[in-house]
Amino acid sequence: MNHQYCELFSRHKLNPILTVADWPYPVHSVFNPAATLLADGTTLLLCRVEDRCGQSHLCAARSANGINDWEVDTQPTLKPDPEHFPEEYWGIEDPRITFIGELNKYAVVYTAYTHDGPGVSLALTEDFRNFERYGLIMQPEDKDAVLLPYRIDGNWALIHRPVSSIGAHIWISYSSNLRHWGNHKLMLKARKGGWWDANKIGLSPPPIETAKGWLVIYHGVRQNAAGAIYRLGLSLFDLHAPEICLKRGDEWVFGPEEPYELQGDVDKVVFPCGYTIAPDGDTIHLYYGAADTSIALATGSINAMLEWLERHG
Repeated sequence: MNHQYCELFSRHKLNPILTVADWPYPVHSVFNPAATLLADGTTLLLCRVEDRCGQSHLCAARSANGINDWEVDTQPTLKPDPEHFPEEYWGIEDPRITFIGELNKYAVVYTAYTHDGPGVSLALTEDFRNFERYGLIMQPEDKDAVLLPYRIDGNWALIHRPVSSIGAHIWISYSSNLRHWGNHKLMLKARKGGWWDANKIGLSPPPIETAKGWLVIYHGVRQNAAGAIYRLGLSLFDLHAPEICLKRGDEWVFGPEEPYELQGDVDKVVFPCGYTIAPDGDTIHLYYGAADTSIALATGSINAMLEWLERHG
């Protein structure tokens, strides 16, 4: 490890904190978990679980301390339902969770693997047992999506990553009813050339609301002769007009280094879909998929990320 660089995240010594060995039913891999703190302080991870058919479903794991002694649901928590939602024909993947105070519900935005590629689907829940499914809200090819926790100028806001003729960039769209989306605006473009985040980027966990703006951890994909490397970078957006980028870091801040991140079903991947924030309002526990095989935890500081962006943005 090169300690000349600022280390914004420290890996937990128990990593990986969740693997297939923790599952009460047969699965092939567990990764890319959404995360939230429940009202009683329990950490809930909604994990992407892949079976030996190659298809994914979502399964909840709960822990009092967010580190160990996980209680994993004995059956899939949210299964694909292609009979009622044909867009879920090849499984559901990579959830992000937002608590929506206005609705007093959690919004789970996830990727539905359709015949035409990945699309964005939405479900609401109060208890992670029963789900009100909205189905597909963004057509393929689109993924890496999350709802902001409250309306902006009267409309709900969805951050997502459509792939189009102009590339794979991060966009934001607005809706009055969570079903029909418009007013699409480009938030952050993938760079070109030799950058670590050239050609393809996407939102990682939900944006973090701070006094300075929405702090966004995003992933960039670097293609080289040996394949792809997934790393994380930082950017900051206006609280009231989140399509306006205030700062963007040039360097990546977290990348695959440990054996469990470097080797797996997909090598060289760190991919967080969720975090929890400690009672101090600053410490962030970032839960990420490692090499599409297991789940790991890294801890950081929101203030340190903002200070880093001040210097490097």
